[in-house]
Amino acid sequence: MPVTPTRWLAEYAWLPQHAEPTPDVLIEVDGGRISALTPLLGAGGPAAGVEVLRDATRLPGLTLPGLANVHSHAFHRALRGRTHGGRGDFFTWREQMYAVADRLAPDTYLALARAVYAEMALAGITCVGEFHYLHHRPDGGAYDDPNAMGEALVEAAAHAGIRLTLLDACYLSAGVDGRPLTGPQRRFGDGDAARWAERAAAFQPTDPHVRVGAAVHSVRAVPADQLRTVADWASQRQAPLHVHLSEQPAENDECRAVHGRSPTALLAEHGVLGPGTTAVHATHPTSTDLTLLGDSRTGVCLCPTTERDLADGIGPARLMADAGIRLSLGSDSHAVIDLFEEARAVELDERLRTRRRGHFAPPDLLTAASAAGHTALGWADAGRIAVGARADLVTVRLDTPRTAGAPPVGAFFTASAADVEQVMVDGRVVVADGRHLSVDVPAELSAAIEAVLPS
Repeated sequence: MPVTPTRWLAEYAWLPQHAEPTPDVLIEVDGGRISALTPLLGAGGPAAGVEVLRDATRLPGLTLPGLANVHSHAFHRALRGRTHGGRGDFFTWREQMYAVADRLAPDTYLALARAVYAEMALAGITCVGEFHYLHHRPDGGAYDDPNAMGEALVEAAAHAGIRLTLLDACYLSAGVDGRPLTGPQRRFGDGDAARWAERAAAFQPTDPHVRVGAAVHSVRAVPADQLRTVADWASQRQAPLHVHLSEQPAENDECRAVHGRSPTALLAEHGVLGPGTTAVHATHPTSTDLTLLGDSRTGVCLCPTTERDLADGIGPARLMADAGIRLSLGSDSHAVIDLFEEARAVELDERLRTRRRGHFAPPDLLTAASAAGHTALGWADAGRIAVGARADLVTVRLDTPRTAGAPPVGAFFTASAADVEQVMVDGRVVVADGRHLSVDVPAELSAAIEAVLPS
């Protein structure tokens, strides 16, 4: 169904290459794209264009480009509030995650992901990168449709009204030493990278809201001699390639013990790094690792709320940016789904790490949350309020208890997902008055999570 041309008058809009939002911007949308932009103050003020504005809908507050959630594991949302007490680390948390993974099937995964993606839409997220490794039945056997779980995610994103980059993850081993998958991990594996590539190549959704990329789960899960197969698969298709990297010191130590080099150096040796690649986390890189990432133009997706929830540590964001590494953001385990929180954490965590302030300006945080994220997911025509760009518009209220009295430029330090008032994706409004137009998000989350929790 074609999208009706519309005209919107943003009280403030954050335009590319602007240090702060611009007041009174007329945004015209046609065919799902921004067809014209007119900052009215430069044309004599709103009153001068009163005739032109008769059919324009006013957007009170701050209008941003759509936000991109570069790293998601949708089913982890079922763990929110259930894994935060007590002691432990990433690996103890992982056992609880496996218990949920073991209970998912295509129908329950569809219900859960639909609700999670709709929660993302409420938070201003217009595109998500799903790092997908729940491929098979719990016993490791294939479904009748070997990509049934991926199909469920595609359908879920369509219901929620957001775009999806499905990052099909190769997951073959349980450690850097190549030990076999056991228990709940069996459903993640395809046997070897060639069989992974065959299954992934057979998954060719034609829906306009989805693109398919690839993922190396980690150097723990893909043996060194299988890495290039995954990298070549992505390169031949010009598809995004993502990889968990140096999330915990234990991964670095194990990789050095087995291969005599860091995970980043191992990936570089086997052709995984490059402009189309995004390393997720990179929390514990060496200075040499940062040089390898920067010189290869590999991006990094930071997931601050998950990294602090799992006690992983604080990645050196400023050093990454100084090395030429493109930074993007993800909510990962969905302990929180709030890209405003992820963005400000990049600056605030860096203050904790260095005990200094002022590492990233507000436009840097906007870029990480929008344009850089969309590029990392293969949608380079999104994430900017510019003529020709996809019409993804997120309007944030400036009159809430969190944002009232603060200047619009401070939104990434004041606002939260709860302040998002309206969301447009490819020219279609999916959230209005702070409510999703087709999904009862709280009710569906409650039902979907209850259905997959271990008894």
